[in-house]
Amino acid sequence: MPSPRNGEGSQRCFNGCFPTPPLSSEDSHDTSSKSSTNVTLSNHDFVAATCSTLRPNVQFTNHESLLPLHDSYINFTKAYPQFIDSFKVDEIRAREYYHLNHSNICFDYTGYGLFSHAQQQRCCPETSIASTSSSSHPSSSLPLELPFFDISYKTVNLHSQILYGGNESELESRIKERVMAFMNLSEDDYTLVLAANQSSAFKLVADSFQFQSNGSLLTVYDHRSEAVDWMIESSMKRGANILSAEFTWPNLRISSTKLKKMIISKREKKRKSDLFVFPLQSRVTGARYPYIWMTIAQENGWNVLLDASTLGPKEMGTLGLSLFQPNFLVCSFYKVFGENPSGFACLFVKKSSISVIKDSPSIGIVSLIPAFKQSQFPEEGEVEETEPPRSDSEQQTDDQVFEAQRVSGKQEAESKSEIVELDAPHESDQPRSGRSQSECRGLDHADAVGLILIGSRARYLINWLVNALMSLRHPHAETGFPLIRIYGPKINFQRGTAVAFNVFDWKGEKIDQSLVQKLADRNCISLGLGFLNHMKFLDKKAQRISQMEGVGVRKKTQKHDAGICVLTAALSFLTNFEDIYKLWAFLSRFLDADFVEKERWRYIALNQKTIEV
Repeated sequence: MPSPRNGEGSQRCFNGCFPTPPLSSEDSHDTSSKSSTNVTLSNHDFVAATCSTLRPNVQFTNHESLLPLHDSYINFTKAYPQFIDSFKVDEIRAREYYHLNHSNICFDYTGYGLFSHAQQQRCCPETSIASTSSSSHPSSSLPLELPFFDISYKTVNLHSQILYGGNESELESRIKERVMAFMNLSEDDYTLVLAANQSSAFKLVADSFQFQSNGSLLTVYDHRSEAVDWMIESSMKRGANILSAEFTWPNLRISSTKLKKMIISKREKKRKSDLFVFPLQSRVTGARYPYIWMTIAQENGWNVLLDASTLGPKEMGTLGLSLFQPNFLVCSFYKVFGENPSGFACLFVKKSSISVIKDSPSIGIVSLIPAFKQSQFPEEGEVEETEPPRSDSEQQTDDQVFEAQRVSGKQEAESKSEIVELDAPHESDQPRSGRSQSECRGLDHADAVGLILIGSRARYLINWLVNALMSLRHPHAETGFPLIRIYGPKINFQRGTAVAFNVFDWKGEKIDQSLVQKLADRNCISLGLGFLNHMKFLDKKAQRISQMEGVGVRKKTQKHDAGICVLTAALSFLTNFEDIYKLWAFLSRFLDADFVEKERWRYIALNQKTIEV
């Protein structure tokens, strides 16, 4: 395939990594710089190429009329010839994540995967035997250690953890070093604190942040988030003024005028007791937000929490994480993509921001410890004579670790992540010896593919999916009801890797999203659910249309903003074309007016659990 022209890769990276569109759509005519024009033309050409993948203006009114997978892929690669350059991802998937080809297609998974599926299988003593290229390894015929670590809650507050750190296992030290390197953050600038999950990380900041009198919390989320809800609840208890950005219906663009006004109004206060919580993109709609909002907030005295937990590994937006120096940064790390996504969250705190963190009780900080293995401890009455005597301090350390493991098992049984322990000779029974090596192969794979290829591949796939979904329309409808309604950005060069949508029947009535999710699951496709809120309607017509689609309109007596439940599909860097084609093919089945009823009776006939309609 032809290689990119000189400079093309860097130009695309710049446009993708640091999109700086005008602050509001009404101001777009004021930006007439050459760079803005180039971005506009590039996006126009990209949209045209995307539409050509299914032939211009083609609409599919029957699931049997869809183009076959092979033909669709040929058209796809003709429109995006550089997609072939990302073949390395397919090789990695086939070699290390082969379970993705034999189980559910996962569109409900976001975050960074620490390890690979093959890595887990090779290291699980129940399913495999250790192998090594060195025949001299004395334990080459023995099972490896359990490939999991546990998390244990620590009784320390955030302020103390940042100032003094704490005792941590060598396992934890290695993982933290690898994560810092992966995120391209320096230990000179940031302290990494591990939290149980994203919600715990957000609550840690809210519990510890010094909201002074009339301090404000301003969030920018187009959807309901448990982590944000926890942060709001904690901040409200401490007297903070709660503010949130609004998003115009139905494209869900930020209402720029209002957000800018809320940010700048804090300039007169001249004190740093306000917190601006900013995601790089929406986990639900895939809308990307320009870094300029973070810059405006910083210039006006706000402390910034940058939420990178919705990004996949090496997505375009991650390039600027260290350049904008937010006060706080949150991301999540999991096990293996598509399987048991438990793990931990990372809270990066800028060391110069310690002054805004109070020394007060906080809960949610965890440590990583080697997984408890029953065989490490002798049975009752059994005497171990092979272990050399140890000092009292060493025995005390082991007692502390064992107690931490016991508590961890009770408090967070599901919060485990896998780790490979490559033991040195004759040390297979001493996982705490400090001389083992760890391997985060999932992060290694992302590093090997690189930001440019991952970003380009994801851009092609998500935009093809959006175009394909919009091509489905019900037959014999005078009004031409579309099958799928997409909320948020449509085909766009700079959109993120998630899409929010609902399915409508031939009468134009929305099909319950939980029912669609259940049917998708029965067809080995995992979709997510979300709730869009903080909507702003520009006119009464838009409000009427939204009510027809099931949007609840806010009343003065209601606590929450207008909102709507949606289905969401998120792509990862391991997603391939066949995955998104299968999702398109499945949703096209709803063009058959009797599809839901047929599925219901089909599963009754197979003596399976029926779907409640």
